[in-house]
Amino acid sequence: MFILHHWHQLLSEFLADRKGNFAVISAFLIPVGVASAELAMDISNVMAERTRVQAAADSAAIAVGAALANEEMTVDQAKQFAVNFVKGQLNQELGAIAQSQQQSGPTGPYAGFDIGNCTQVTATQGTGVGTTKVFDVTVSTCLQKKLTVLGAFYCGSVQTLKATGSTKSMTASQKALSMYLVLDRSGSMAENTDTVTGTATYSYSCGWRKTCTGTKTTYLTKIDALKQAADALLKQISSADPDQYYARLGAVSYNSAMDTPQALAWGTVAVSNYVNALLASGGTDSSNAFKQAYQAVTSTTEVSLHQTKNGQTPDKFIVFMTDGENNYTSADTATKQWCDSARAAGVQVYSIAFMAPATGQALLSYCATDARHFFAANNAGDMIAAFKYIGEKAVSATTRLTQ
Repeated sequence: MFILHHWHQLLSEFLADRKGNFAVISAFLIPVGVASAELAMDISNVMAERTRVQAAADSAAIAVGAALANEEMTVDQAKQFAVNFVKGQLNQELGAIAQSQQQSGPTGPYAGFDIGNCTQVTATQGTGVGTTKVFDVTVSTCLQKKLTVLGAFYCGSVQTLKATGSTKSMTASQKALSMYLVLDRSGSMAENTDTVTGTATYSYSCGWRKTCTGTKTTYLTKIDALKQAADALLKQISSADPDQYYARLGAVSYNSAMDTPQALAWGTVAVSNYVNALLASGGTDSSNAFKQAYQAVTSTTEVSLHQTKNGQTPDKFIVFMTDGENNYTSADTATKQWCDSARAAGVQVYSIAFMAPATGQALLSYCATDARHFFAANNAGDMIAAFKYIGEKAVSATTRLTQ
């Protein structure tokens, strides 16, 4: 009994004595802490490396898909391209592996590893709407990661990190669109711009029964500048959609009243003919012409025609141009109302004020979707550049890639 009591007393004193507890506890916890830190380091490094490998696979798949869609390579050339792309993305990691292989030789942790052997590419080609080619691309790759001693005890000395990236691309050169041109052909459009076109010979009376000749500089008229500008826009669309599967265009001109419009149709030929036949005359009232364009591009029939032919819902555009100002305030008010309706319906409104006075510029600036959609063209070159830019933006979605 005395002995049990004595041991109980010693144990109680030991537990109550705090002078040596820290050292004892530390002796247990330090190895556990070091081991935990090593495992945490392994987990963190592996996760970061896995993210980089996945990013490399995704980027390679997108790059291969884009190259195939742009017809820069064949399907057979895609594998080597993908291998080289992955190597470029993982250049730092592969450099460390190569250095370890040189130092350790055939018995090292990375012995026999070659990223080219574990990078596989599948690329299948199908057909889409019209002559469109569709490519499904998958890139699989891997990378090895050496672990710490403790990580190796649990998981092996080297972990192989695998990743796969997939993408779809197509050679379709344009997203579906419906575009309506609203063009001013009022009398002021017959005026000259400052663009010189050449010289012309003319005759004049220079004495009794005597006729003399002279030469004068000729200038591009506003209406002819408009025709060149429209041609620049239409060429962008025609080049992007040569088989007329994606783009529908219409046009309406106006002076003091709306002219007979050219209805929306596939391709650019009908609108090109319509614009080239314009003659400058009369006053200015844009309201009914803009209304015509808005109602045409937002009609349910327009959407169904695209759905039937190309399976897409079209982007909608109105290109609104004037060189002057409406003759009546009521025409400005009505035009603004239709511009409001167009913006609310998601129509992109581009407007070009061609050598126009302040009132005309204010109306077109109001109607534009935003400041980037408004152009104050001070000369023929500015207007042609603006129309060309609009055409480029309308067909800018040339290759659609999805991961």
